[in-house]
Amino acid sequence: MNKKIIIIGGVAGGATTAARLRRLDESAEIILFERGEFISFANCGLPYHIGNVITSRDSLIVQTIEDMHNKFNIDIRNFTEVIDIDKKNKKVVVKNINDGKSYEETYDKLVISTGSQPIKPPVPGINDAKNLFTLRNIPDMDTIIEFIKENKPKKAVVIGGGFIGVEMMENLHHLGLNVTLIEMAPQVMGMFDYEMAQIIHQKIVENGVGLVLNDGVKSFEQEGKKVVLSTGLTIMTDMIIFAIGVRPDNFLAKKADLELTKRGSIKVDKNLLTSDKNIYAIGDVIEIENMVTHESMSAALAGPANKQGRFVANHISGMTEAYQGTIATSAAKIFDITVASTGVNERTLKHLNMPYKAIHIHPTNHASYYPGSSVISMKVLFNPETQEIYGAQAIGGDDGVDKRIDILSTAIYAKMKVTDLKNLDLAYAPPFSSAKDPINMVGFVAENILNGLVEVITWQDIQELASKGSYILDVREEPEYILEYLPGSVNIPLTQLRDRLDEIPKDRQIYVYCAVGTRGYTATRILTQKGFNAKNLDGGFKSYSCVFDHEGSEICFMLTDDLGIPVVDKVKQEEAIPVVNDAKVTLSIDACGLQCPGPIVQVYKAMQEVEDGNILEVKATDPGFMRDIKSWSDKTGNTLLNVQKEDKIITAHIQKGTLKNVQKGIEVKETKNGSTIVVFSQDLDKAIAAFIIANGAKSMGKDVSLFFTFWGLNILRKPKRVKVKKSFIEKMFGKMMPRGTEKLPISNMNMGGMGAKMIKSIMKKKNVDSLQILMKTAMDMGVKVTACAMSMDIMGIKEEELIEGIEIAGVATYLGDTADSNHNLFI
Repeated sequence: MNKKIIIIGGVAGGATTAARLRRLDESAEIILFERGEFISFANCGLPYHIGNVITSRDSLIVQTIEDMHNKFNIDIRNFTEVIDIDKKNKKVVVKNINDGKSYEETYDKLVISTGSQPIKPPVPGINDAKNLFTLRNIPDMDTIIEFIKENKPKKAVVIGGGFIGVEMMENLHHLGLNVTLIEMAPQVMGMFDYEMAQIIHQKIVENGVGLVLNDGVKSFEQEGKKVVLSTGLTIMTDMIIFAIGVRPDNFLAKKADLELTKRGSIKVDKNLLTSDKNIYAIGDVIEIENMVTHESMSAALAGPANKQGRFVANHISGMTEAYQGTIATSAAKIFDITVASTGVNERTLKHLNMPYKAIHIHPTNHASYYPGSSVISMKVLFNPETQEIYGAQAIGGDDGVDKRIDILSTAIYAKMKVTDLKNLDLAYAPPFSSAKDPINMVGFVAENILNGLVEVITWQDIQELASKGSYILDVREEPEYILEYLPGSVNIPLTQLRDRLDEIPKDRQIYVYCAVGTRGYTATRILTQKGFNAKNLDGGFKSYSCVFDHEGSEICFMLTDDLGIPVVDKVKQEEAIPVVNDAKVTLSIDACGLQCPGPIVQVYKAMQEVEDGNILEVKATDPGFMRDIKSWSDKTGNTLLNVQKEDKIITAHIQKGTLKNVQKGIEVKETKNGSTIVVFSQDLDKAIAAFIIANGAKSMGKDVSLFFTFWGLNILRKPKRVKVKKSFIEKMFGKMMPRGTEKLPISNMNMGGMGAKMIKSIMKKKNVDSLQILMKTAMDMGVKVTACAMSMDIMGIKEEELIEGIEIAGVATYLGDTADSNHNLFI
């Protein structure tokens, strides 16, 4: 008896099921119902046709109804919607959308491939926004293109930082629109961990796109012309793309009383069968097993849907192999970078309480000496006991990222150990890879950690350690260190390390870092074999700097209220500054192919050969060079005349010396790096402010000195009375003044001491360190705390009454400190 199979929905899952069924069974009756016009189209290509990257609309249509019918003899009925499923009698109720007539159709097996629908929450004003669009199919695409042609919008807001949102952002930008991307979460592209997503954020704002994170839409006003966010920020726009996510299109399944998951997807078993033995479900409408965690997950991706369609066709035809699930491998293009991931991320592992180790590496996509090489930032997660690979993320140029993620996806599927990666024999030639492929490097790094050759710390660890004044050793070369460094770090280049070991304390834990972790590993091996207790920063300064800026503050991206222009620390492509004194390009260097710090090191060396006032021309391909050369020029007293990027080549012109100093013939002096603070007040709030500023300045690597005089001396007094010999007047002064931090008043609303108690209570609730902790932190970090000897004498305060670690000195000491300071505060 011939089988009759009905498939509800086309595109990736349904169309694949139908084609595979026909190949397996020529006699089967196959009917495919599609409520839309198109049964098989490339929905992943829709944003790129809107952006005119894919110029032909027809190229998005994978199979026409006529072609599919002729090739596979399938009864295809588009503009036809299945409105009910009768499980008991094994039939469906179908409505013709064109004429509204309904009829019934029986089945032996039924396949539900209804996909998903865009989420549109009831945001005030959303239904009145005439310029708001979602994108799931070709009609949606056509509507957006028509709107752009007719209205010629200049500004666009994209809401949602997933695949569709990011791709629409790029393509609208490609059309010349001023685009703002809004994401309620702290990051875009949720499959990536935060430090990796920060690389994506930087790329977005570098291309002039406004980026709003941690903020959602409160309302739409003026028919969608005005977007009001939860924080109160308002953005004016001409059009809106709403892409906050999708939900399973489960209307039919609910109506048929099929079992659903907690998240509303159709529940299926290992054979992709629903709670009814004659009904299958595939694609976005179901949840499947994650092959790493073995938890149920939604995977709204074309790859899994295609494979599921093939699997269901096999099962209907008698092939009983169980469906294994997915690893959820994906990739996306964001301007000139590729981002890709596979398996699970660190957040998921933490949530599931699974033991894991994370490693970061930043190799080049192919041999660095071959033109066009670029860095791939990679993160790999694995079980430190079993060595099972859990997941990986990679971000880099337009070549080589997807290749490495595909290899790691294969390794996860094959259940390879992370250390097995070092043995993979991968294709090598300079244009394609290095003799040690990035995949091999992952295996090498993991092996070193697992075998105890090196202990590593994370970018989160080093931030906390830096704030506590730990001994942090920077083993990069001096030109790199000048550019930017971890606050409070000591620079001893790896090339000098063996000769300068006596400068490093053996009684302290040493935390080592370099640019990407490689030199740091070598330095750590040297130190540990010489008797030091040393640990290396995983991923080096590059991983750290993805999240934190040169002052140790977390990088964030902000907008103006109107146009949504991002406020970021970036080098703009500017017109050349007029050159003075008939200066000319006297030296040109080609640093193309070199990765950071290569170009900056070449600039540093070449500048020694250039005379004051003359110009150095540099060409480089390292993406970070545009920012690095601006920072380097500022910090070394040279003038960046211009920096331009054409294709992948960055060209910079740097004039030796500053323009002002070149004109006057003045030698450029080294910048002072000290902070002095005079503390005159005994108010609690002012004392807290003084120590917060001091700790911040010290964390930035400054030499900090606090000079306490007159009433400020009471902050340094011990809380308990100390028996010392005093005159009558001195005793009277002592009784009237607050003794130590617990008794300090506040400058306003003291209310007999109640105000100070309220401040302390609020600080505790907000997890703000108390004054005592702030003081201890400052002194542990090496902040110099001095009590004025003259003021102590006048106030009748004796040395024995002061807390430990205080220096007693005169005004001359304070003035000496200010001579080395670039700013002085009076509190």
